[in-house]
Amino acid sequence: MHITKVTLRPVAMNKVCAIASIVIDDSFVVHDLRVVNGDKGLFVAMPSRKLPNGDFRDICHPINSEARSMIQQAVLDQFIGEGGVEAFATAAATAPAYEV
Repeated sequence: MHITKVTLRPVAMNKVCAIASIVIDDSFVVHDLRVVNGDKGLFVAMPSRKLPNGDFRDICHPINSEARSMIQQAVLDQFIGEGGVEAFATAAATAPAYEV
């Protein structure tokens, strides 16, 4: 499995810095991954939906740590390459609101 494309959109939603989409092997796309600036640093959260009871459940997710690491590394490399937290915070302040 290879991450062949990563695209990012700046957002201002609490600790979420950006919304990412990835393309896997030029064949499958996953939208709405979140780049989060958490207490222990940056991480990538999988797309999720809110259940009627208020809990959140991932829509899709890697099933092993190797795949999770590959996705996180590809997204964070792109995020940092595009300027990181400061650049995305500035862009989010001027961008139209993003609705999930």
